Amino acid sequence: MLIESFLQYLRYERNYSSHTVSSYQNDLKQFESYVMQKEQIFDPLLIDSDQIRNWIVYLMGEDYSPLSVNRKLSTLKSFYRFLQKKELLKNNPLKKLSGPKMNKSLPDFVKDTDMNLILDEVDGGLDSGFEEMRDNMILELFYMTGIRCAELVNLKDTDIDFAFHQLKVTGKRNKQRIIPFAKDLEEKLSLYIKVRNEETDYSSEQMVFVRKDGRSLSNSMVYKIVKKNLSGIPGLSKKSPHVLRHTFATSMLNNGADLNAVKELLGHASLASTEVYTHTTFEELKKVYHQAHPRA
Repeated sequence: MLIESFLQYLRYERNYSSHTVSSYQNDLKQFESYVMQKEQIFDPLLIDSDQIRNWIVYLMGEDYSPLSVNRKLSTLKSFYRFLQKKELLKNNPLKKLSGPKMNKSLPDFVKDTDMNLILDEVDGGLDSGFEEMRDNMILELFYMTGIRCAELVNLKDTDIDFAFHQLKVTGKRNKQRIIPFAKDLEEKLSLYIKVRNEETDYSSEQMVFVRKDGRSLSNSMVYKIVKKNLSGIPGLSKKSPHVLRHTFATSMLNNGADLNAVKELLGHASLASTEVYTHTTFEELKKVYHQAHPRA
């Protein structure tokens, strides 16, 4: 089956994560289901551009956001590029198709002053208990390094180089990068690991961040920890680990970091992905200007 061959290609040749492959699969199955309802048969090699346009119109009519529709369209484009690469298709029905226009939204981030208040409130010291200490360490690591949620969940003790103050992180498509960290974070990490080893059923084969019984944390658990601790910030529409990644990037640029350096720290494939944070910092400058200037 062509869809299954494509998913195998993503999984084993492109090294996409299981989560990403699952998203591609859901989009393609949804398209297949739509075509089946209309035509009673689904053959990707016989699909034309009108059918895909009608699908886009259908999705918009079902109140899918432009962002979701464009993501699904991107999945379909990747699938048809794969079919062309395998020389199964000459004319790509998506060649001249574009999705609905999207309003560009700036990434949410936490101001440094608010972030400091949160980290001070969640003390994370020896008197806190293991779980509170762990949760504080998770917040600190997101804020201090800008790593992704999946990267934090999969972090092992052996990935931490205390001598050189750096983390070895395995990102998207198994790309590895090195992230430096501060002396202050080294002390907190060392203390956390000491308490973790004493108070949990920790195994040396497991990850840095674990539950009381020694099992690794899941992405959803980390999400809940972050959401709980960011809930007190007024005006913050999103409360997720990715918001802390945005916060790291924005703080770095606000304090004079080079854009290319931030790109490398975040593990972005292209500079365009990092440039969105320059717009964020400029929006902050505009806000300060309008608040402070008497004629603004």
